[in-house]
Amino acid sequence: MAGHWETLMARDGHEFGAWLAAPEGAPRGAMLVLQEIFGVNEHIRGVTERYAAAGYLAIAPALFDRVQRQVELGYSPEDAQRGTGLRIQVPVEKALLDIGAALRVVRHAGKVGVVGYCWGGQLSWVCASALEVRAAVGYYTSRIWEQLDRAPACPVLLHYGRSDTGIPLDEVGKLQARYPAAEVHLYDAGHGFACDARASFDAPSAALAWERTLAFLRAHIG
Repeated sequence: MAGHWETLMARDGHEFGAWLAAPEGAPRGAMLVLQEIFGVNEHIRGVTERYAAAGYLAIAPALFDRVQRQVELGYSPEDAQRGTGLRIQVPVEKALLDIGAALRVVRHAGKVGVVGYCWGGQLSWVCASALEVRAAVGYYTSRIWEQLDRAPACPVLLHYGRSDTGIPLDEVGKLQARYPAAEVHLYDAGHGFACDARASFDAPSAALAWERTLAFLRAHIG
């Protein structure tokens, strides 16, 4: 399921890279994979290929290309600081242009879902109201409370770690109270628990979240 880089163009003329991975045989549908603040790095490329291995035509747009091209960061505090600096330079509406372009590339494969990690999780929530996606998944979605006025128009699945110091559980509770139809799961883990390249990786939580994500996608995408 090895992927490769493609060059896409958003509707405002911006050209950017995207990691595209195709399944063996006919796809079950398509998946948009939205990056963390560390770029479309080895981990995100691997995640994209994992969705391809599960049967989906998967694509990860390089959202930082609007600021700096070919960004690929690690998980040190210095890289996190740099990634945060890049993130704040990419307005949500500009990110949506790039995600929308990626969606148009893969939608021939069938129903389209979106999954995002941290910053990408927030964008996944936004996509659920702004783009033609049929299911949205967020892992340790950062600052989702900033986007709660955007009511999702498709089913949503969210994964959070109980010991995530950057995402207060009371904010997760507010989300659940406002959108009770959203499927929310809590894990005995911290931020980034599904990334095996991070010290916070928690294998049991990651495996359970993946199992739940696949079941959710099978139900809503195919």
